[in-house]
Amino acid sequence: MNRLLQRTNKCVWMFGAGLVLAAGTVFAAEQFVPLLSYRVGAYAAGGSGIFGGYIDYMNYINMKDGGINGVKLVWAECETEYNNSRGVECYERLKKQGSNGASLVQPLSTGITYSLIDRVAADKIPMITIGYGRTDAADGSVFPWVFPMITTYWSQASAMVKYIAQKEGGEANLKGKKIVHLYHDSAYGKEPIPVFEAYAKKLGFELTLIPVPLPGNDQQSQWLQIRQIKPDWVIQWGWGVQNPTAIKSAAKVGYPRNKMLGVWWAGSEEDVIPAGEAAKGYTAAVFNVSGDKLPLVQDIKKVVYAKGQGNMEDKSRVGSVYWVRGVVHGIITVEAIRTAQEHFGKGKVMSSDQIRWGIEHLDLSEGKLKALNALGMMPPLKMTCADHEGSGLVKFQTWDGSEWKIVSDWIAPDKAMIRQMIEESAAKYAKEKNITPRDCGKEG
Repeated sequence: MNRLLQRTNKCVWMFGAGLVLAAGTVFAAEQFVPLLSYRVGAYAAGGSGIFGGYIDYMNYINMKDGGINGVKLVWAECETEYNNSRGVECYERLKKQGSNGASLVQPLSTGITYSLIDRVAADKIPMITIGYGRTDAADGSVFPWVFPMITTYWSQASAMVKYIAQKEGGEANLKGKKIVHLYHDSAYGKEPIPVFEAYAKKLGFELTLIPVPLPGNDQQSQWLQIRQIKPDWVIQWGWGVQNPTAIKSAAKVGYPRNKMLGVWWAGSEEDVIPAGEAAKGYTAAVFNVSGDKLPLVQDIKKVVYAKGQGNMEDKSRVGSVYWVRGVVHGIITVEAIRTAQEHFGKGKVMSSDQIRWGIEHLDLSEGKLKALNALGMMPPLKMTCADHEGSGLVKFQTWDGSEWKIVSDWIAPDKAMIRQMIEESAAKYAKEKNITPRDCGKEG
């Protein structure tokens, strides 16, 4: 671990500070971003794609704009292998690096997120969990340092039920239907269960929970059970090798792929291409649109990759679902820091507390996304003290055998239902932890 950390520090710090470092220049104004990445192990495809896109966007801002109002972005990676204890170790190693310590942390793991919640609060370092993590952290009055941004697992679960209802001709038609939740047997896979159970009770469908032991490359018994149940829909809440295995297993038992609905961590090219023809017709949720023809993707290619500074060894992955998701991570990081600078001082290095303020006041309107060349690539979002999710919108995409095709508009969750569940769960957490919730009406 020490050798890896030293290697990535040496390599990535030079890369993050820009090409001028090769000539020996050191910038006084540098904003440090720790990267708890995973590029090896069972989940390397997701980690390498997302962190690759994240780094490419930060480098793009450095190379095109000279940083954020002249403040250069610098970063260092530490390999977690998607392991909770290693994630904590990496966090502890990186949190005090840089001229001003860690700006924020994005662990890209629900398990690591749960392990860091108390630590980031004690250290006063904001933690952003885009499309993963602990859903009730969307209640910012209880979780001031955690931001499950864009959309949470509970919002996604709600949108999934709404999408299925659309396909079945309305919510009333879900009564008596059979839905299987085939899930990664981890905190991540269990996160949406309360929402599915609430909907099953409300709408009258029969819900069956089927866990898949990690890493998920053996699902014979699970699919034999599914064949016996004969469900109307299978929600595929997988990650890594579990996803193509599930698709191929469905084909083997004759289950139609157009009745499978994947979580957004089961909706990348890396999930369907290994499954070959079996993946055709498979649908998954998504909170970022992909494609190498997107204007921002084209500009990153021109600014970063044309100069040989891209992070992706396999350049064909530039524009893929995971890579674009990493770019979205970069956009949110950069714009949160920019928002903080506009309040506390342009061209200054921001503290983690100031960046927390910036995240909580982030407003990525359609106009702002258009200015960033990212309109349509992600949903607009507006953060507040109380609402640390900011959007909740979800789209769905279907694999046609060669590429993903968007098959829905942005679908909003049942916000009243989900918000009530969030507040009830957050209140229970606050009581257990003896936390006095903030009065967001008094926050500036």
